Amino acid sequence: MTVREVVLKVHSRCDLACDHCYVYRHADQSWRRMPPLIAEETVRQVALRLSEYVTEERITSLVVILHGGEPLLAGPARLRSICAQFTRALARSTDLDLHIHTNGVRLNRALLEVFREYDVKVGLSLDGDRAANDRHRLDHRGRSSHTRVLRGLGLLRLPEYRHLFQGLLCTVDVANDPVRVHDALTALDPPRIDYLLPHATWDVPPPPGRPGTATPYADWLLKVFDRWDGQGRPVPVRIFDSVLSTLRGGPALTEALGLAPGGIAVVETDGTIERPDSLKIAYDGAPATGYDVFRHGLREFTERTEAGTRPAEVSEICRSCRAVASCGGGLYAHRYSSERGFDNPSVYCADLLALIGGVAERITERALAPAVTSAGELGRARLRLDRTLLAGANTKLAGRADWDEAWRLLVRLDLDEAAAVHLDAVISHPYLRPSLLSSWDGTADLPRLMAAGAAAVLRAGAEATLRWEEPSPEIHLPTLGTLRLPRPGAVEFRTGPHGFRVRVGDRAVIGCDDVSRTARGWRPLASLALGHGPQVLIDDADPFRDCFSVPVTPPLGPGPLDAFRERLRAAYRLLDEREPAWWEGVNAPATTTITPLSAGFGPRLGSCGSGALGVATDVDPEEFVRALPGLGRRARLTALREVVDLHLPGSPAGRLLELASAYVGIATRQSPGARRAHALAGHVLNQLSGLPERELTENGVYLMEELRREWATPRD
Repeated sequence: MTVREVVLKVHSRCDLACDHCYVYRHADQSWRRMPPLIAEETVRQVALRLSEYVTEERITSLVVILHGGEPLLAGPARLRSICAQFTRALARSTDLDLHIHTNGVRLNRALLEVFREYDVKVGLSLDGDRAANDRHRLDHRGRSSHTRVLRGLGLLRLPEYRHLFQGLLCTVDVANDPVRVHDALTALDPPRIDYLLPHATWDVPPPPGRPGTATPYADWLLKVFDRWDGQGRPVPVRIFDSVLSTLRGGPALTEALGLAPGGIAVVETDGTIERPDSLKIAYDGAPATGYDVFRHGLREFTERTEAGTRPAEVSEICRSCRAVASCGGGLYAHRYSSERGFDNPSVYCADLLALIGGVAERITERALAPAVTSAGELGRARLRLDRTLLAGANTKLAGRADWDEAWRLLVRLDLDEAAAVHLDAVISHPYLRPSLLSSWDGTADLPRLMAAGAAAVLRAGAEATLRWEEPSPEIHLPTLGTLRLPRPGAVEFRTGPHGFRVRVGDRAVIGCDDVSRTARGWRPLASLALGHGPQVLIDDADPFRDCFSVPVTPPLGPGPLDAFRERLRAAYRLLDEREPAWWEGVNAPATTTITPLSAGFGPRLGSCGSGALGVATDVDPEEFVRALPGLGRRARLTALREVVDLHLPGSPAGRLLELASAYVGIATRQSPGARRAHALAGHVLNQLSGLPERELTENGVYLMEELRREWATPRD
């Protein structure tokens, strides 16, 4: 376990008396023994230990959350001193990300100026409108905190501080109206909302809902989900985003859900290092480890304790549950019982299962899609997906002059029917997909996308000029080739009907009048004509082609490239002889790009976009012919999963469809193991048929019936 998030308790007391607080109102009462305010010496020692740790472990980024109690009780001067101490100790050795979590009652301009100086992100607790918030979040004199919190929020939302606003945390109370709570929070225009289940264990269960309601917390959250979804999901909601991510095979986005380990350490005001705070609800001393920053380093702490981890082992009940990848057994603290410790499902097990199942039902499109019945429609559906990803990249890059010019050119190409074909060829190139995906999920790769734009404009023969800062000595134009620059730097890329000219810096100019021919600094990609359909690109140069789980070759010289192309021709000729019109089959590989792999490896699909096929430079035509049908099946199933719903997310039907497709592929060919594969395919297809009706969509049913027909058809 690597610590990537440190919760630093700067003050152990609070100016509110929330009756659901895990620090003061649950089993662990260690706060009573803690110094109210963290000492300067303790801050220095924490900073030293963290500096040692990030250096030893080569931690590239570290989150430090100033917490309490109520951290604002420390005051602006002390908080500035703490932020300065951590910045001096850590900023040179890691990417320090400072946060503070507060109830917001004391938030003022003096504090916000400190946070602006040190770029401290502010998360704030608020449980909804005044009526909802005042159920639990009163001060020690029983007065409402709502007006004071909104006053602080109003300051945080001012233009000069808005960039510090991290989001709102709301503890669910099923007695509150879920839509009113959500609307009250979204009206404050937060960058994110976190809905938290109230802390509870099997010994101290959560407050019940209305009589006769088996899953009150799921019902409450699903009403919020419906409101959020109906509004177009205007703000990220972490619990929903996490469920949506894990249902589609992505990572968990919150400590409360999913199977990923944590990475959290808590440092109390006396310097003791503890496990996550939520464990305070289990029993007195539950978070304690016996470690402190004066006697122990963070490496020793992580090596000798489970502190900060989210144990990968869940209860036996959870291991057999279909929702475990999304739920992960729930928050670790919520599993506790005095009888079995943490070896239980979450006390919210039924609610989590209902929430995940409810979200899965809501996001599943059940109607039969044309992409399932037509290879052409499948290709068009994937292109629409690639276009959506490109639009997402544009959202990330909009406002940058270099990209805005490229985007205007791409829009212009798209409006011209003849030019749009070339735009589509670049957008759908399989090795551009990783850049589009990373733009959607994280940081957009501007140089890569500018090169893609240049490729589209160049293919279309349009006159245009694009400018960008190129960090590499090479520009790879997807689908076209590679341009070697004299040096990295600012480039001006001019295109026209007959080629391109590139200026690098003030003087160096290189160009090419025919992109299909080699020129000084320019190496075009080769292609292969199959005699049916468009030519297949031989891409041995794209920097993102290494996605085949085996080594790709460096760019091939003229002799090896000709030899590779001749082997491919021989392989495809043999396939044409054995399987006439094979390309018309529903499972025929929609190969647009072949990349040479190192000798000795069989043909295989990559993990990048559909359409890429890796083939060894010493490919045997017989092996190629045997492998291609199975690869085609896998590629089609992968592509279908990207654009249509075959089953409920998380359903066992997904794995069964994979197995059925693989076994049918072996069984219907004259190959070793065909008889056994036929029997296994029948068994798996029967399992699919025996699933509850809701598990498969119409798309999944169509695919299952297609497989059954193929399985039942005798082969010569």
